[in-house]
Amino acid sequence: MSSSPISHEHFINRELSLLAFHDRVLSQALDSEIPPLERLRFLCISSTNLDEFFEIRVGGLKERFEAGSTLTGPDGITPSKQLSLIADQAHDLVTRQYDILNNQLLPLLEQHDIRIIKREDWSATQTQWLQQYFEHEVLPLLSPIGLDPAHPFPRILNKSLNFIVKLEGKDAFGRNSGQAIVQCPRALPDMIRLPADETGSGANDFVFLSSVIHFFMDEIFFGMKVLGCYQFRVTRNSDLFVDEEETGDLRRAIEGELVYRQYGDEVRLEVATNCPDELVQFLFKQFEITEIDLYRADGPVNLNRLVNLIELANRPDLLYPPFDARIPKVLRRKANMFDAISKNDILLHHPFDSFMPVVDLIRQAAKDPTVLTIKQTLYRTGANSIIVEALVSAAKAGKEVTVIIELLARFDEEANVALAERLQEYGIHVVYGIVGYKTHAKMLLIARREGNKLRHYVHLGTGNYQARTAQIYTDYGLMTCNKQVGDDVYRIFLQMTSLGKVSKLEKLYQSPFTLHKTLMRKIDQEIGNARAGKSGRIIAKMNSLYEEQLTRKLCEASQAGVQIDLIIRGICQIRPGLPGISENIRVRSVIGRFLEHTRAFYFMNDGDPEVILASADWMSRNMFYRVETGFPLLNKRLRDKVIRDLELYLSDNQQAWQLDAQGQYQRCRPEGKDAISAQGQLLADTLGNVSSA
Repeated sequence: MSSSPISHEHFINRELSLLAFHDRVLSQALDSEIPPLERLRFLCISSTNLDEFFEIRVGGLKERFEAGSTLTGPDGITPSKQLSLIADQAHDLVTRQYDILNNQLLPLLEQHDIRIIKREDWSATQTQWLQQYFEHEVLPLLSPIGLDPAHPFPRILNKSLNFIVKLEGKDAFGRNSGQAIVQCPRALPDMIRLPADETGSGANDFVFLSSVIHFFMDEIFFGMKVLGCYQFRVTRNSDLFVDEEETGDLRRAIEGELVYRQYGDEVRLEVATNCPDELVQFLFKQFEITEIDLYRADGPVNLNRLVNLIELANRPDLLYPPFDARIPKVLRRKANMFDAISKNDILLHHPFDSFMPVVDLIRQAAKDPTVLTIKQTLYRTGANSIIVEALVSAAKAGKEVTVIIELLARFDEEANVALAERLQEYGIHVVYGIVGYKTHAKMLLIARREGNKLRHYVHLGTGNYQARTAQIYTDYGLMTCNKQVGDDVYRIFLQMTSLGKVSKLEKLYQSPFTLHKTLMRKIDQEIGNARAGKSGRIIAKMNSLYEEQLTRKLCEASQAGVQIDLIIRGICQIRPGLPGISENIRVRSVIGRFLEHTRAFYFMNDGDPEVILASADWMSRNMFYRVETGFPLLNKRLRDKVIRDLELYLSDNQQAWQLDAQGQYQRCRPEGKDAISAQGQLLADTLGNVSSA
């Protein structure tokens, strides 16, 4: 059976697919089943998601467009056309954000006695208290800039909140430029609680810092008349450029580029809806952008400022109920991690399973006199994490500790530079990975002398070594002392810290060498079985799918009769359900309380199922430009557990969205069936303390 040709229209554009994901996140803010403050959190997440989208994706597209590039991706859309389509969708998204805030969330929060009080509604006592706050806390930190020939338009920091002020009259020196810029101080909280005992306010009455500055703007420009002041914010291209081949010191080069991030090229301008056109045109001229890049805010510019309410309100009744993550039974029975792992492989499924066993493994290794070395990769962890403390303890105890840190982990570059410096202070060997390839693999290797032999204990994960995100991201982590797996991890570490050749691995798959080839081969295996009249089946769960060869291979498998289910949280370039092209492919996205982050790939293999977990999504960057690991589950019990999880996600009809052949996502509904939430069921199992693997 020959495959039908796949052309541009069969692919979904990467940027538009990512915007569709942001829209699904925003839709959570409308879900009445979700607690009110969690709905507010989803609104704020959609705002920060959009910030990063402009900083990185739009920033990169604009660079290509301005360079005159007409190159297209698999979808055949030029940079110019992409920018136009993005603007249409992003403007609609922003309109929805403010509609949800003003007409849904603020009234809902007020019903629960949480109020953000507008300037025009301040009482006399509130105004009096806020004036004292302004004069003592705010005014000393302000540096207003009157615009004249001696004070040109200032360089505005990326994503900082500012006012453009229209003035009348002359200042003390007789100057009258008519305009000024005031930046909101970053050192002060975005939201201010009104003290109930001093102002007669409710227990959870707040005002924005920006509202206070706006209200008392006359005091900043004493003797002049303020005709109007309007919030604005500019977003800049924040993608770092570091020529790793040319720089002699990668860490210093990154430190230099971090300064530039604050002042990259402008890609978006947000202004208050009431800002007059003449001032908008003035800002256009200063930032060299046009109408397509303008976003009017019908409310506070930068919605993420509202996230402070979640903690300030101190209303646990309006949040998801807390839960205690589960400790696997085998670890409850055996306090010694090495004894437990030596008996059986252990699979952790975060956040349902606690992340603490990973920390305990390093802590026990630090104290164990038979442990000689610890090697670990760190991508995003933070300088003050419990993992870092455990590694420092191991170094202090005299263990040989080696850490491979990825300095170019986006938006964590500064934290990782600080982390590298801190680790080196304790004598830990710090390596910055491979030039030209991000180190994204999640690996921990402990060498322990047992009798007259060295034994390797390994942890491999789909997510980062960060205890905080392990509470809100779904991820798998495997603990094993399988000799072949341990030897493979040792070879990968050796390859990354030395200049050796590629090692042959027995069990693991590695990017940029064997992971992509293995996945292509596994899909071919299912194609062969289907063409031989057997059942072919693939389930693949990941964050993103954007790799043309794998996408085309999946379509080929669909045409051969392989049944394919893709559970993809974010970007998906494949258009499912197209007759003769992808009719046997189904795509769903699950958006819920926890951020879906597991990468798990199931292949039926003619009744002898294979499951591979990985640190990598099916994207070009992960397959060819990063160091990644894919690790098969060799233990049948653990393999079956992951297959059950995947099937549970495929049965979700509450938090799942189905992608149709037109490239649109439709929310799944029970429609007479039992309501099933995959995350809800996994959480219920945790609360019921159902045994994990």
